Amino acid sequence: MALPPPNHDSTALITGASSGIGAEIARELARRGLGVTLVARREERLRELADELGADHGVRAETIAADVSEERPREQLADELRNRGLTVDVLVNNAGFGSGGRFVELDADHEESMVRTNCEAIVGLAGRFVPAMVERGQGAVLNIASLIAFQPVPFQATYGATKAFVLSFSDALHEELRGTGVTVTAVCPGPVRTEFGDAGGFGGADDRIPSFLWLEAPSVARAAVNGLEQGDRVVVPGPVNQVAALYGQHLPRSVLLPLARRFWPVG
Repeated sequence: MALPPPNHDSTALITGASSGIGAEIARELARRGLGVTLVARREERLRELADELGADHGVRAETIAADVSEERPREQLADELRNRGLTVDVLVNNAGFGSGGRFVELDADHEESMVRTNCEAIVGLAGRFVPAMVERGQGAVLNIASLIAFQPVPFQATYGATKAFVLSFSDALHEELRGTGVTVTAVCPGPVRTEFGDAGGFGGADDRIPSFLWLEAPSVARAAVNGLEQGDRVVVPGPVNQVAALYGQHLPRSVLLPLARRFWPVG
């Protein structure tokens, strides 16, 4: 089993844990008896979830308010975990956001911030915690990518590129760490009904996405943690999305890109 056993002094560090997939992954891990450290910018939401997990599952549930998109807060996060005597045996990189629209019309600062959050934070946190996992001979990393990682989508140029980065980084790291006792899993969900979409994560195209492609956060979290537990390299929740991922990988871009563009309400 790739998931380290529960230990009072070890923790599963989950970024973007205040709602949606991150919160549901925390519930899945706590159900398995693992202590969790919940990280997001909104500490009041984290505290509510930590209280719930501690009461329902009897696990050690910590909260730390941090913006992982910046280097200094990531350093402070690592320092705080050490101060609390916690060892990170599971790292869940879930923090992220999206945008949609013509790239030339989007806010450049917002797009840059997306790259820092969706890409830089994953590399930075992995760099801080994975080497120690390898030294201990056990650990697991779960990176939240997306179905869009398998193909570029017009009007989500930056978001799609960041998730392709997450998938590529996870694939390579999974192979590098083979035999060390540490595994890396990327989960690539399709559209999920969470606050992500409410905040404009799909660029206003929600109504054009077929209903059968939508997933619920609890089912995505369950598939993700099951895959993490088995040491899978990639998890694509849902049979329809698995077919879409296959087409995204192998369909010629000259055919795929015009088809993808039809889903989006701009251009």
